[in-house]
Amino acid sequence: MLEIGSTAPDLALEDTAGKVVRLSDFRGSDDVLLYFMRSATCPVCNGHVKDLAKLADVRVLVAVPEGRAEAAAWRAKRGLSLQVVTGRSGTPHEAVGLAKKVFGALQQSGSVLIGRDGVVRHAHGATLPTAAYDKKGIARAIEELMRTR
Repeated sequence: MLEIGSTAPDLALEDTAGKVVRLSDFRGSDDVLLYFMRSATCPVCNGHVKDLAKLADVRVLVAVPEGRAEAAAWRAKRGLSLQVVTGRSGTPHEAVGLAKKVFGALQQSGSVLIGRDGVVRHAHGATLPTAAYDKKGIARAIEELMRTR
């Protein structure tokens, strides 16, 4: 998992339209919260996404381990305005250290908040989706970012 205070790697992701999305695209302009779902079919993760859609102070990217076609169908079915991304090679989860646990059967999920300066401000991962959404930790990290502006 990425370390708080470290510089975020320049991940190259792909949105549901096939456009390449790089974290460096947001440097200098947007704070970015990447939320890594266990899977697009995870009901707990879907509930977290509904809550994340309410955040106004940061750009939220929802990363799913499925491919682009599945991600696009999932996004359309839910009418999401949030940008949904997948990995270009491998999953976006692997790129930040969220592995499959319990004999490779359970995809870890979590979140990473990256400031517009490219520094990781919050990083949290969990094997069970009920523990993956650190709402209070995210709120504290966003609040700290806003105070430093």
